[in-house]
Amino acid sequence: MIKKLNQIVGLLLATKLMTWAIPDSKRFIKGILITLVIILLCIYFQSEFLSWSEISGNTKFISSSYILKNLIILVSLIVLFFYLKTPGKKVYTKVKGEEKIYTKNKIILINNHGQSNFDGRQKGCTSIDQIRNRVSLVDKQVKGKTIMLYNLCAAKIKGDRGITWWISKKPYVGKSKIEKRVDQNLDLVEKLVSMGVPRKQIFVTGHSCGGLLTLMFFSKYPDKAGGGIAYAQSCFDKLSKKYKAKKNGPEAALAKFKKKKPAQSDLRDKFHNEIITQLKTPLLAFTHPKDSYEGLTSDWLDNIEGMKRIVISEDYKINGKKCFRLGKLAADKSPVKDGHEMSQATCFQYYNLEILKYIESRI
Repeated sequence: MIKKLNQIVGLLLATKLMTWAIPDSKRFIKGILITLVIILLCIYFQSEFLSWSEISGNTKFISSSYILKNLIILVSLIVLFFYLKTPGKKVYTKVKGEEKIYTKNKIILINNHGQSNFDGRQKGCTSIDQIRNRVSLVDKQVKGKTIMLYNLCAAKIKGDRGITWWISKKPYVGKSKIEKRVDQNLDLVEKLVSMGVPRKQIFVTGHSCGGLLTLMFFSKYPDKAGGGIAYAQSCFDKLSKKYKAKKNGPEAALAKFKKKKPAQSDLRDKFHNEIITQLKTPLLAFTHPKDSYEGLTSDWLDNIEGMKRIVISEDYKINGKKCFRLGKLAADKSPVKDGHEMSQATCFQYYNLEILKYIESRI
């Protein structure tokens, strides 16, 4: 009995080491249970054989029985290892009637919202005042295809380090929230493709952290979607304002950020370097010099091959028109006070034609 318990414990420890493969929970449980049943049956039958050998006095094959048992256990663990390591076929849940909505005649703009913190969950996703300009593109026609907006919520997603990592000086270990959101976008793209939407008619877009993840998506998955649009890409605090980029210059501001938050600065550099070296898909990006986040620290975008960067304006006007931001109700009107909000201001629809031209060039 003790030997059996030791073997079971050994199995559990061995499978614990395999969890680095990060399987989905159902697949993981299924693999463990099947392997456990095989091993327990193997142990049981060998135990019965040993009892029979003792009673009958036939001990000729006792050594062979141990070898066979251990071989079966070893093979079972090897098969389990590769079963867990190999991802299962993705099955996408479909909502009744959605196959009639997402068709080959649609252009899907996936909207990725910003984040209230770097690595933790958040209460909400997007309000109408944040996506009013994206909605203004809905039902527009490009090459006979109709534009739709898919507002992708990531409020429940959190990174491996969680909300407290932002005050830590330890390097990030694991998968951050923004990286998990990149994978969330890939899952959605594949689901839309499975329903008949051509890949080239799917566009990943986003504001703030959503803008940065748009760039990260195409640096990792260059051919998975038709194109991308990044608005005010940033996810590492108000660098431009807090570290006085206008007064001291962008390089000095980033040096101060690195000194105060070395781990966060290193992760930002890592993401940016991956984007600069790996991103080849032509994208569209909007920035503003008075963006308190990365307004004056966005020149690195100019080093990306195929990137079309548009500086929205130098102030809070577009084409001579003063910009206002509408609230959740259209009557709630307030002037824009931060360049980070310029893509959400009513005057930004001036660039709709530019966006439509970009979409047309990609499909």
